[in-house]
Amino acid sequence: MNDIDIRKADFKNLKALQALSRETFIETFAESNSDENMAQYVEASFNEDKLTNELHNKGSQFYIAWDENVAVGYLKLNTGLAQTEEQDTNALEIERIYVKSAYLGKKVGQLLLNKALDTAVQQANTYVWLGVWEKNLRAIRFYEKNGFEAFDKHIFKMGDDEQTDIMMRKEL
Repeated sequence: MNDIDIRKADFKNLKALQALSRETFIETFAESNSDENMAQYVEASFNEDKLTNELHNKGSQFYIAWDENVAVGYLKLNTGLAQTEEQDTNALEIERIYVKSAYLGKKVGQLLLNKALDTAVQQANTYVWLGVWEKNLRAIRFYEKNGFEAFDKHIFKMGDDEQTDIMMRKEL
């Protein structure tokens, strides 16, 4: 495998980001959710207008992992009012970190997480936090291995299904 390059995304990456968002979300969660809920969530969350607005938000940053010219994973970070839950102003949220299934186990997720942690240190954040579905045991183990600890729970709406996310944080 060639070296993976992590680059900040901007508007020229909108189509790649949209395709990657849809593909990785479906790969990750389709098996555990109804087709209707998946379709509703993917359309609402990853349409061009929504992603354009997210790219415009000064409190959010996107990074894409590239294997040469192929987008293989991505990361969305939020600070301040862009965070999905009210947190300390010194916190950095990892809202999304997804990798194509063909690249799982190839350290792409680790590279993206390292980018998030490096960004948090550069911004002088005191901790990083995220929400992870309680049934996504692979992701929970990944975050625990990287020093994250559970601190709360919240409800995540997948269409008409209310699911529980474990909120995890890592002090810096």
